Amino acid sequence: MNSREAIIALNMLPKIGPVRVRRLLEQFGSAEAIFKASKHSLTCVSGVGNQTAEIIIKWEEYADLTHEMNEVKSRDLKLVIESDEDYPDALRNMYDPPLALYVWGNLSAQDNHAISMVGSRKTTNYGRETARKLALQFASAGFTVISGMARGIDTYSHEGAIAANGRTIAVIGSGLGQIYPPENMALAEKIASSNGAVVSEFPLSTPPDKKTFPMRNRIVAAWSKALVVVECPKWSGSMITANLATEMGKPIYAVPGPIDRPTSEGCNYLIREGATLISKAEDLLEDFSQLPFMEISKNGSVNTKRIEEEVILPELNEDEALVFSHLSPEDITLDQLVSLTNLSMPQLLPSLLKLEMKKLIRQLPGPRYVVIVK
Repeated sequence: MNSREAIIALNMLPKIGPVRVRRLLEQFGSAEAIFKASKHSLTCVSGVGNQTAEIIIKWEEYADLTHEMNEVKSRDLKLVIESDEDYPDALRNMYDPPLALYVWGNLSAQDNHAISMVGSRKTTNYGRETARKLALQFASAGFTVISGMARGIDTYSHEGAIAANGRTIAVIGSGLGQIYPPENMALAEKIASSNGAVVSEFPLSTPPDKKTFPMRNRIVAAWSKALVVVECPKWSGSMITANLATEMGKPIYAVPGPIDRPTSEGCNYLIREGATLISKAEDLLEDFSQLPFMEISKNGSVNTKRIEEEVILPELNEDEALVFSHLSPEDITLDQLVSLTNLSMPQLLPSLLKLEMKKLIRQLPGPRYVVIVK
């Protein structure tokens, strides 16, 4: 058993967890050494009692590592551990980082610049449409949208990011062999096959239960620059996630709702307690000063770089690059842009919206457009 396999085996064992494993690693130096340690040596580690030590010694009775690795390969999944380059930086800094991440799809450096979105499973049309709109705007601005793929707000958050052709990650509270809720299997396939990933820290066959969802929530809270709560009652899993994010020092944004609806009580309470009110993506984007410096190459491709801090943002697509190349600090009308770019109005308007969401251009009355940074 090598070090990687040992970490995955430890992740499969009951009653162990990331915190105990970290203490064990500090004591024994490597994951392989943990499995070679005596029961007495194991119990000398803080938090490791006789039962936990016995599980580690008899680990093969609890985990079929060979079968698990073969299943991962046959399902074309990836297993990412903390020592891997593509393990998310935000999770490395957690108190209890996941030992392993099962990934259906692909992770990206862009995922280090993410916005998490949560909310109630029981939603109103107002909540659903708001979640979809905000997610679309965040994704258009270059952020990865992270949510839990639950019914309700989570689902619409993922769908909004997909509609923008942006990145989204679903962190689920079960193993990837037990997709939950089952009616979101089509959504999971869409996320994994397009520009995102479905991710779980649990072994493949792990069913969802009352313990796995709080564990999932801590990853959603940690893996982001900020947490946006769209719609939820005062007592809900979303409020737990908001509390976790607060403890981690993440800024909280909440969408206000009607004062006579129970589905809005949670968000309204968060705003009263100091969360930032959000009604559009710009409310958050302005706080993060996502103003990139643009470099346009001779072939028209556009790369983005942050002025003070290196941030990996996606390249503009062909239409966006074309539109941006014809913009300047001097204002220009829609009709002039149609003439200059040879794009139809249905092609031009989405590109202008995305450029505005990325804080690269500004719309003036008319409408007329000017570039902010060039």
